[in-house]
Amino acid sequence: MHSPIFITGIGTDVGKTLVAAIVTEALEADYWKPVQAGLEEGTDAMRVRSLLSNHRSQIHPELYRLTTPASPHIAARIDQVTIDIDAIAAEAKRIQAEQPNRQLIIEGAGGLLVPLSPQHTVADLIRALQAKLILVSRNYLGSINHSLLTAAWCRHNHIPVAGWIFTDDYLYYDDEIVGWSGYPSLGRIPHLSVINAATIREQAQRLKPVLTGTFAH
Repeated sequence: MHSPIFITGIGTDVGKTLVAAIVTEALEADYWKPVQAGLEEGTDAMRVRSLLSNHRSQIHPELYRLTTPASPHIAARIDQVTIDIDAIAAEAKRIQAEQPNRQLIIEGAGGLLVPLSPQHTVADLIRALQAKLILVSRNYLGSINHSLLTAAWCRHNHIPVAGWIFTDDYLYYDDEIVGWSGYPSLGRIPHLSVINAATIREQAQRLKPVLTGTFAH
């Protein structure tokens, strides 16, 4: 059984769902977002489903569907539920047991230290899942600092990072972030003026050799 691949970012709105769709398509993997905060504008799972072309990938339903678009611990409190990372880890194992030869892509919420409950953050969930991590960094003014803080926290806390995927086209910070963090680049996604199944498939084919090589075992 493969270790799950967890996709997190250096912050909010850096392209996690875009990257998750591309990685899912490239590996013909399954996709799961266990915690969805905010339902009014549709869910990330719905968006990923609409962007996939292959017929192998399955989109698994969220374990927690929270109404308010806010930090998950706040959205959960409003909905009067408690997010249990052990329950998420158990559900991940159940999903993987159904398809032991297929990769499972898990998309997080926000960044590493976003709280899921009063006791646990996204980083705690990654450890509970024993997942390999893809870090998403979007190029913007300040992203070097945000990226290197995220990388330093992972290294200090012994979270296994497979590498970076960079998004957007504001200058080019990839080499600096790779060099200072010590984590490799798995590729970059340029600014896409159109995001649909065709452009996702094109980007997936471009990144597929590196991704399959990285996650072959």
